[in-house]
Amino acid sequence: MKKIILTLFLILGIASFSYAEELDNVQLPMRDYDGIELPAGTFIPIINTQDISTEYCPEGYKVKFIATNDLYLHETNIIPKGTEFFGYIEKINEPVIGTHASMKIKINKMLLSDTFEIPIKGYIYTSNNNLIGGGISEPAEYVKVPHFQQRFQGRFWTTRGPTLQIRPGGKRKMGEHTRVNAGEDGLIILTAPAWITHTLTN
Repeated sequence: MKKIILTLFLILGIASFSYAEELDNVQLPMRDYDGIELPAGTFIPIINTQDISTEYCPEGYKVKFIATNDLYLHETNIIPKGTEFFGYIEKINEPVIGTHASMKIKINKMLLSDTFEIPIKGYIYTSNNNLIGGGISEPAEYVKVPHFQQRFQGRFWTTRGPTLQIRPGGKRKMGEHTRVNAGEDGLIILTAPAWITHTLTN
């Protein structure tokens, strides 16, 4: 009887060992996660964390922004509130007579709260081709232009004396430097699709 029991244990041990060897060579099924693509043109609301000025910040100056809202795609929170965005001043145009200074700020990385980094391509958005500043400076002179007014009396039009109107002249003042204040709200616009391969879970 003991021999039979011992034989059965040996057979079971050999079978389980060979099954374990087979499992070592089997690829276990992985969690299906292909990543999520945020399309170019996506807007991300952000807040500025520092003063940025064309007066004292050179090209290449590093900047940082923070997401002010959760950004969902379907039911997935792709960019949680508090995500940090990093970039730099790509281009500065100095002030000249007639035009204020301007700059372009490029965004190249986002950092989630668990320190996972994702590269992105975007700019701080403005309606002027993402150029911050660059408006026309104040007039340097004003000219007086006579304006004649007419009024109707009975069957006739009569001309009253001229009224002087003050209009900007052709000369403009020297432009001023452009500044983005800390705490100022803005938008990042993606200029290329962003491949999100990592999301946070609660």
